[in-house]
Amino acid sequence: QVQLVESGGGLVQAGDSLRLSCVASGRSIFSNYVMGWYRRRPGKEREFLASINWSAESTSYADFVKARSTISRDNAKNTMYLQIHSLKPEDTAIYYCNARLPPAEYADWGQGTQVTVSS
Repeated sequence: QVQLVESGGGLVQAGDSLRLSCVASGRSIFSNYVMGWYRRRPGKEREFLASINWSAESTSYADFVKARSTISRDNAKNTMYLQIHSLKPEDTAIYYCNARLPPAEYADWGQGTQVTVSS
């Protein structure tokens, strides 16, 4: 079990960039967890965005964000990041981070950070 806190959201204009942060804490061995970013747009289901393995430094992305997003980590700070470029109004959503200990499907979740993109 880990506790997760997202930050970095806010109000931006279309075409802007931002970096979201997720800080993990707790008594678990963080390097064993796969960390990921998800979002939920108004009226839509939760979507997977990207994930990163803290030990192997492998990453994966959803196809619709791969060209303009970068997931990264700072193990010394128990923090992962999501850099998003060329933001569009449809990117308006609550962005969540999670942590999962494979092979379990259960994951711990943060409470989210709001991103609002204006035209």
